Amino acid sequence: MKHLRTLLTLALLIPLVTLTAQEDDTPVSGNQSLKEQFEELERKSTNYRSGNGVPYEVIKLSGLNELKANIFDTISTANKTIKDLSATITANTAEIESLNSKLQETTNKLNEVTEEKDSISFFGALISKGTYNFILWSIIFGLLLLLLFFIYRFRNSNFLTQQAKSALAELEEEYENHRRRALEREQKISRQLQDELNKQKKA
Repeated sequence: MKHLRTLLTLALLIPLVTLTAQEDDTPVSGNQSLKEQFEELERKSTNYRSGNGVPYEVIKLSGLNELKANIFDTISTANKTIKDLSATITANTAEIESLNSKLQETTNKLNEVTEEKDSISFFGALISKGTYNFILWSIIFGLLLLLLFFIYRFRNSNFLTQQAKSALAELEEEYENHRRRALEREQKISRQLQDELNKQKKA
């Protein structure tokens, strides 16, 4: 809204001054980085001087609106990525807890089996204790592999989440710096406009 007031104020001054440069009508590209879009918007700004020779910069409203939309789209995409990664981490955590529970149950069963006879009935067939233990440890080993796999996925998802948060923080800082610079520019232009109006009233 502040940018809009600034542009409207400048629009009222345009009939009173002579433009020194023509504005480039090429829109801001959404494929560029935000930094590149800011630089392009500044490059395409129009320069003119007021009656007392004070220089001003005019930014095209459509370009500013498009840049603002790109910023919001980037933030929205980052937020969606964070939510998706958080959901993945939650699902992986539940799977790891389930595997830990199954592993504990299997270990308990193994401890019970080691206290029984050498010959054990397994699915209706008598097998040696060594064979039975081999089967159980194979299951445990498989579960451990699955556990390690999900731990890896969990850590990888957490790393991606941290990266997304860091990127979002940098984006927010960049946006805040741009907003602050725009506010300072607006305040400067407002003061200069007021000074010009005061001079005109005195004249």
